Amino acid sequence: MTLSPSFRSLGLTALLTVAPTCFASTWVITDSAHPVEVTPDVRLIHLDRLDHLEAVLSGQLPADPALAQAFFQESLTTETAAEIRQAHQDVVEAWSLGVTKMPAVVVDQRYVVYGDPNLERALAKIEHFRRTQP
Repeated sequence: MTLSPSFRSLGLTALLTVAPTCFASTWVITDSAHPVEVTPDVRLIHLDRLDHLEAVLSGQLPADPALAQAFFQESLTTETAAEIRQAHQDVVEAWSLGVTKMPAVVVDQRYVVYGDPNLERALAKIEHFRRTQP
């Protein structure tokens, strides 16, 4: 039996809709050079987020060290501090998984597809692999 392309496409769309909920967790680990569109239930980790935050903060600092320190303390809000903390945590978690290439789609912290910026296709590959394993 051969499925028409529209049925195959529908199956992949259904997989993308259902897969993140049937997996314990789905993460996309990437950087700004490798954009990936994700759904709200997928955790998106940008490994260069910390660099971006630091550049924004340091780009506003005056040259004088005392003034820079005072300005930094004033501009570091609770929200910015939380973003920095989360960016650090994201890098640690990606490193602990052993991610070596980007983008990486990681499911259940166990299965990974590297180099595919299409989340739907990456999840289909993981689901296919899971179904064919004993």
